[in-house]
Amino acid sequence: MTASFDERILALAGMAQALQQVRRTAETGQSNSAVAQVVLDSVFRIDAPSTIAVYGGEVKNLDSGLRVLNDYFNQRLEDGALRKLAVDVMQLERRFVVNQDVIDAVSDGIVAITPLMQTLGSTHPEVFSALGKLYADTISHMQPRIMIMGNPHYLSQADVASEVRAIMLAAIRSAVLWRQLGGSQWHFLFAKRAMAEAVEHYLH
Repeated sequence: MTASFDERILALAGMAQALQQVRRTAETGQSNSAVAQVVLDSVFRIDAPSTIAVYGGEVKNLDSGLRVLNDYFNQRLEDGALRKLAVDVMQLERRFVVNQDVIDAVSDGIVAITPLMQTLGSTHPEVFSALGKLYADTISHMQPRIMIMGNPHYLSQADVASEVRAIMLAAIRSAVLWRQLGGSQWHFLFAKRAMAEAVEHYLH
């Protein structure tokens, strides 16, 4: 198990952790702030020196995402909507990375929001609103359009919708990192056992 393969698993765990919080927010109206903060902070760590540094420097910060992956690889992941969301995000990431205009718009937006995040923290409602608007103005217009399933009572609320979109931006960030590290859908076909072992390595 090489270091680079370990790093890919961390990026995949980051995406899983973000999408788990998207599902939680869509169903309950709020994310787990501490768990969501890890992936939201990653949006602003564009030039981190290592993969784990993107997620705050400690593997334990990705414990929630690693457990999602562990359930998936051991066929215990019961949330079908979460699995579909992951597939949709990976498809969308492919479109995103070849659209330079959208990449530039997202990058410029993150730079503009960074001072607000540094002052208030990545889970502050104003930061959710800013990141949510950035996602709505850019990535949400790309195909395939991602539909978030959840409780209509919560999803109809502007603050909840902003939180969902903000965390979706974090999911895309991790999906891009997964690809940059050499990850691909082929790994799910031909390296599933190795990926499962890497997840277990980090969880123990």
